[in-house]
Amino acid sequence: MKSGQTIEGYKAAALRLAQSEPIEGGKAYFAEIPGFDGVWAQGPTAAAAKHELAKVLDGWIELRMEKGLQLPLVGRAKPPQMHFA
Repeated sequence: MKSGQTIEGYKAAALRLAQSEPIEGGKAYFAEIPGFDGVWAQGPTAAAAKHELAKVLDGWIELRMEKGLQLPLVGRAKPPQMHFA
């Protein structure tokens, strides 16, 4: 991700870091993004868990930005700066 990246590019880069693992004896999957505290989801398949994770990430980013909290770095690049009017 380059400096000045769009929010969509930032989300895509963050989701590339996502990890998933089977839980409940393989009946469900847990997904998270390391370094993004509180961003996790679960679903019946790894793909479903990652799809839910993308929704959670959207809300998490929006909330942090509304509260003026910094977003974590993804790689070496700084996250996009967003301003609300």
